Amino acid sequence: MSTRSLRPLAAAALLCAAGAQAQETFKIAYIDPLSGPFVNVGELMLNHVQFAVEEINAQGGLPGKAQLQLLQFDSKLSAQESQSALQAAIDQGARAIITGGSGSSVVTALVQSAARHNQRNPGKEVLVLNHSSIDPELTGKACNFWHFMFDANTAMRMKAISDYIKTQPAIKNVYLLNQDYAHGKQWAAYGRSMVGAARPDIQFVGETLHPIGRVKDFAPYVAKIKASGADTLITGNWGQDMALLLKSAGDAGLDYRYFNHSAGGVPGTVLAVSQAGKGQLTWVAEWHPGQADRPAVDAQAKAYKAKTGKDFLAPRIDMTVRFLAAAMQKSQSTDPLKLALAMEDMALDTSVGKVRMRGQDHQLLLAQVVNTIAPVDGKRVTQGWEGTQWGFRTDAVIPAEQLTLPSACQMQRPTRR
Repeated sequence: MSTRSLRPLAAAALLCAAGAQAQETFKIAYIDPLSGPFVNVGELMLNHVQFAVEEINAQGGLPGKAQLQLLQFDSKLSAQESQSALQAAIDQGARAIITGGSGSSVVTALVQSAARHNQRNPGKEVLVLNHSSIDPELTGKACNFWHFMFDANTAMRMKAISDYIKTQPAIKNVYLLNQDYAHGKQWAAYGRSMVGAARPDIQFVGETLHPIGRVKDFAPYVAKIKASGADTLITGNWGQDMALLLKSAGDAGLDYRYFNHSAGGVPGTVLAVSQAGKGQLTWVAEWHPGQADRPAVDAQAKAYKAKTGKDFLAPRIDMTVRFLAAAMQKSQSTDPLKLALAMEDMALDTSVGKVRMRGQDHQLLLAQVVNTIAPVDGKRVTQGWEGTQWGFRTDAVIPAEQLTLPSACQMQRPTRR
């Protein structure tokens, strides 16, 4: 066969290769609770991830016109189940894991398993993109090159709260009530140390840990808190543990201040506060519904509602996927190693403003809004939530620079380049 006759075949091969590249898919695995007591949390997070994936795919802006493909796995709030899901995801071709709603112990296990896989399988690595598990150790002493945290960690959130409590002289006696697992213990420890430093006059009048997701009636705990003389609770409770605590305190007619990391972003919490009729639940987030002067996130929330029929609550979950897409654009690659390097120190304009991924420890730096669930008053609270006349009141906006704390991360970097 002549070289002239080979040319059409070579051209056809190139076209086929280009077509294959154009249809390339980058598989993302979602691993979070899709059953059990926190299924509503897992489904909320999944909806945010799906929305971002579909919008990015529709825009067609990935290298080689690649498409993101989302796989779904149930963590069952179990480290063992999550590790099995991770292996299944890798077997199905996933190159990035999105997780964070299963608790710090589960995410830590996922990060460790992914790191072991990556060490054994150079060229077939997988990233762990964590949107909500906020253990500072994950970007501190236990930091890992393959893990990125897209939320303010526990210390950063408590720093925002302690800065706010410093301005609230009516808070005098604080009780620490938390779930008995890593995050609950950390929330209590940071509360005692940071709030104590901000307000040395505050008295800590008691501390209790309780089983996570297994308490059906918080009345005995509330009775103990009442006996302590507390006016304020620092509690890391979330999901049904927060709702049931509010109910028991409300049934007892107790009007406590509650300081929490993210409770208002969990479905059912506003409804629980409104039904209790008592208590002021203050939490922190990168944004809250009804926040003034946030047109970009308002537009995003409107588009999300139109597409899904559900309420938008967590810009950080949405931006987790968008950081990944931006890293693909920056590196012009879908190789997880190149994506990780591209994300280091990346600054991204998001619906809540510009944020930066710190390269030293892979901790996202973003402002936090201290806000309280309160009745609609037409002034500071203009929007009801979850079918109630209760919404969110902005108390303080703490800039990222004020929350940027030192890191103990000594990151081991891969040798493959």
